Amino acid sequence: MHLSSQICFAVYSAAHAFNRIYKPLLDRLGLTYPQYLVLLLLWEQDGQTMKTLGQRLYLDSGTLTPLLKRLEAAGLVHRARDAEDERLMRISLTQAGASLREKATPFPNEIVCASGRPAERLVALRDEIVALRDSLHASAAPDRGAA
Repeated sequence: MHLSSQICFAVYSAAHAFNRIYKPLLDRLGLTYPQYLVLLLLWEQDGQTMKTLGQRLYLDSGTLTPLLKRLEAAGLVHRARDAEDERLMRISLTQAGASLREKATPFPNEIVCASGRPAERLVALRDEIVALRDSLHASAAPDRGAA
């Protein structure tokens, strides 16, 4: 068994390389990569619940709560209880958070350029990785195989 033959290490080390490429881009915006991911989701659909954000990012509340508090302290998001169901916490962009979208728009193209791969190949690779992730999550589900 060799490290170089492990798909998990290939994915892990590729994720590390992505983070190294993103870091200087995100530093210009004063963001970390996880904060950027939250903003991406809110740029897609503002006013999502904390639970939905956690599910989509595969983060538990113990990780997501401090991340959101830092975004709120930076004036990029606002956290508020849902008017209809106070158990839910809704996360909304502030004007400052919404305005960062335009500054971040070139990032995906910069990542494609840094990869040295055609965009079509990266899309196909992403689709394969998503399918792999979904299969692994299904295999690891706590109720898998329950009678």
